[in-house]
Order: sequence, then C-alpha cells, then structure tokens
Amino acid sequence: MSTDISLVLSKDGSHTLLNTILNETYHSRNGALQESIHVYIENGLLIFKELEKVIVLEVGFGTGLNALLTWNKAEELKLNVEYHTLEPFPIKSEITAQLNYPSLLEAEEPRSAERFKRMHDAAWEEKVVLSEYFTIYKYQSTLEEKALPLNTFNVCYFDAFAPNHQEDVWKESNFKKVFESMHDGGILTTYCAQSNFKKTLKAAGFQVEKLKGPKWKKEMTWGRKFK
Repeated sequence: MSTDISLVLSKDGSHTLLNTILNETYHSRNGALQESIHVYIENGLLIFKELEKVIVLEVGFGTGLNALLTWNKAEELKLNVEYHTLEPFPIKSEITAQLNYPSLLEAEEPRSAERFKRMHDAAWEEKVVLSEYFTIYKYQSTLEEKALPLNTFNVCYFDAFAPNHQEDVWKESNFKKVFESMHDGGILTTYCAQSNFKKTLKAAGFQVEKLKGPKWKKEMTWGRKFK
C-alpha cells in the first residue's frame, strides 16, 4: 500500500486522514471524533466498564484516535485496560504530529497531547505499560498474519477501511478468527452497516445486532459472541 496520505478536516472539526491511493479516509468525514466516541467507546469499551480488566482488540490502529480515547477513559474510570492493536502500515510521526485530537480533548483531559505522543512512540511487537491503567501492544501485522489467543478479548474495535476498499480484511475467515479470540459475551463493534458484512458476521458465529449510528449515519453494527 502506498503511504500517500493527506490531512482532512471532518465536519465536527476533528482531523481524519485520506489515503489518496484508495481514496478512502481513516474516519468518517462527517466527524472523526464523534464517530470514534460513539462506535468504539460508548458502544464498545463502556459496555464492560464494571469489569476489573478489559482486554481490547483493535483491527486498524490508524491515527491512534480510538486508542487515545480508550486510554483517557481508562484513567477517568480507573479501569484496567489491556489494548492490542493491529496496523500493517503505521503512519509516520510527522503526520500524526499534525492531528488535532489532543487539542480538541485538552479541555476534558489536559494530558491528551502527552499520551498521544507516548502511545505513538511506544515500541512495536512488545508489551508497553503506559500507565497504571493502560497497557498497549502494537503489532505491525495484518489480521490474516497475526495469531490471536483464544477466548481472550472482551471487545473488538473493527476499524479497517471499508469493505469496498479492503475486501480481503472483511472475509469470513477473519471474523471466525476474531470470534474464536473473544470471551463469551464479547462484542465486536464497527461503523460498518452493509448487509453483506452482516451476513458474513453471522456466518462466522456472531449474533448480529443493529444499533443507532453516530451523527449523520443511520446505523452501526455489533457482533456478539454467545456459546
């Protein structure tokens, strides 16, 4: 994949990035920040906030926005989060340094800029303890390549590029792999609401649920694992 990337301002004032080869953005042009909060925090992480520890699998580290929001929420709630994230094509630091998420989150969490930098600077392929409540594992790998532990993750943030741009990522074998890696009762949460994707998710073993989408988007999707 080419590294040709440009900065784009989404409707809520937060940045996203445009992959100019795929002609696809990393987040919704309707609002990167509000989409991530709605899909991955409110309808992902917070479902498990009563647990002593939440283990997250993210498919698509990208800009690091989901991880930053998760770290901030973990500190706020004093929630122990172990965060595993896959990204075969890491974004260069000169690009991530331009993203405005830390400044937008500064009023709510003044340490956002420091956390964003530390998270991006964290070593790949190893455990990095960033705080008492947040540990990250970054893997420069595709979902197809990465061996996942069985019955481990509470929640999966599925945030890959859309199926029409990365069809191979959204194949049934990948979702079966994720299904097997999740605890009973675990949730896969994603912005995608395409009907073919929902059929694939169901065929992989998930119970599919349709949820209200973020602002300017009608729907989003859950896949729940029940034995």
